[in-house]
Amino acid sequence: DVAAGTKAQLLLQLPSGSVTEEGVAKALHMSVRTLQRRLAEEQLTFKRVLNVTRRELALQYIRDPIVSINEMTYLLGYSEPANFSRAFTRWTGQSPSAMRAA
Repeated sequence: DVAAGTKAQLLLQLPSGSVTEEGVAKALHMSVRTLQRRLAEEQLTFKRVLNVTRRELALQYIRDPIVSINEMTYLLGYSEPANFSRAFTRWTGQSPSAMRAA
């Protein structure tokens, strides 16, 4: 299952902040085009798997009061807290701080 392998690699690479389709494909021992084709066979794209993985992790992190919003930003591979906040709001309809407060 290429989607599961892709997600596993994303989980390993996200905290480094430098997740690329090329890096994931290389870790899975395939070309970028092969990764794209195999994900397409599962009706997925790399971007979709990346977004779903980030969303799932963000929802786990938001429940953990020890993990700050800034830490979440970098653990999820975002370069700026504002970028993470916009993505989180798009996924959930609430800002990270509003969801944490609720």
